[in-house]
Amino acid sequence: METVKGFKDVTDEEALKRENIKQLRAQKFRIYGFSPAETPIIEFEDFVKASQDETISDVFRLKDRGDRALALRYEFTFQLKRLVQNRKLPYRRYQIGEVFRDEPISMNRFRQFTQCDVDVIGSSARDEAEILKLFAEILKEFKIEAIIYINNRKLLNEILEEQGIRQLDKLAVIKEIDKLDKLPESEIKKNLKKYNAQNIFALLKKPRAYFKKYSSFKEIQELENYCKDYGVKIQFSPSLARGLAYYNSSIFEIKSKAIQASIAGGGSYLINGIQCTGISFGLDRLATLAKVSIEKPKVIIISISQDKTAIKLAQSLRAQGISCFILEKISKSLDYANSQRIPFTIFVGAEELKKKKFKLRDMKSGREALLAESILIKRLKD
Repeated sequence: METVKGFKDVTDEEALKRENIKQLRAQKFRIYGFSPAETPIIEFEDFVKASQDETISDVFRLKDRGDRALALRYEFTFQLKRLVQNRKLPYRRYQIGEVFRDEPISMNRFRQFTQCDVDVIGSSARDEAEILKLFAEILKEFKIEAIIYINNRKLLNEILEEQGIRQLDKLAVIKEIDKLDKLPESEIKKNLKKYNAQNIFALLKKPRAYFKKYSSFKEIQELENYCKDYGVKIQFSPSLARGLAYYNSSIFEIKSKAIQASIAGGGSYLINGIQCTGISFGLDRLATLAKVSIEKPKVIIISISQDKTAIKLAQSLRAQGISCFILEKISKSLDYANSQRIPFTIFVGAEELKKKKFKLRDMKSGREALLAESILIKRLKD
């Protein structure tokens, strides 16, 4: 049976890799002092609408038996409005979970995907730099080569004001600029003509020194100084826009030459009048690039009519952190171990029981050894 368009099953090695990435990320977040949160997948539609005005067309809508208008979770940020109520600040939260978007699909874009957010509610420029450092460490740990780009919404707004762009057109212009990595520049210029903003690209290509004349550039410099303190490399990009309306200060995006889409993005924004900052990234894109080990079962115990002894051995191995499970029938077990690239098998039969030892086979070399349980465990843990 086929899945619904835009959704997919994840199994075997891909699922193991994703699980490993999630565990490593959560561990890193906790080291940086973030605590986990879980929020409902389903919310009232009005709550979602109030938070995602410019993207509400992509929200999955549904109704319950009481005919109440509901929506699937589009992202995590809007739910912070509820989580931060009556909370002592700063609130450092991370969340990993499923989000849903009723939008066109592509090779790297699905309608259900696993999103990860890290946010500081009650933040400063130092927190922005620390979040970028956190993500830089994740990139290094997963052996991903990427560039962290930064810009500032206040700077963009200053530039648009200088160019005479009307207040009500500013967000539309920013959204067009945000399409630079998706559409040809000529097409975006054509779209900008209606706002009399087609000349904005020439200005955004100016050298870094040009932008020092704007008062908000000091926020760029402050973030750069903190990033230097943290030892994280960033690159100022005047054309970085980020399409969402709620950003009000620093914005950032992480890109790799290995894929066309960005790996992660984020910035600073207001929640209930409180200054916040955060970064968001999808598991699918990270898993595409990440180089991580996959922890498969290490050994199959082949019970040759000796289930009681096999079960006892399995429990001993698991108590030592050695992943294993029990099968019967020698030929099928060996074939299964080869097909799944499980490195070892252990034979538990009458002969082994009599000698109070177990036969360990290295599936790659074919070598076998008859070992006492303590030596067997030591060999498997090496």
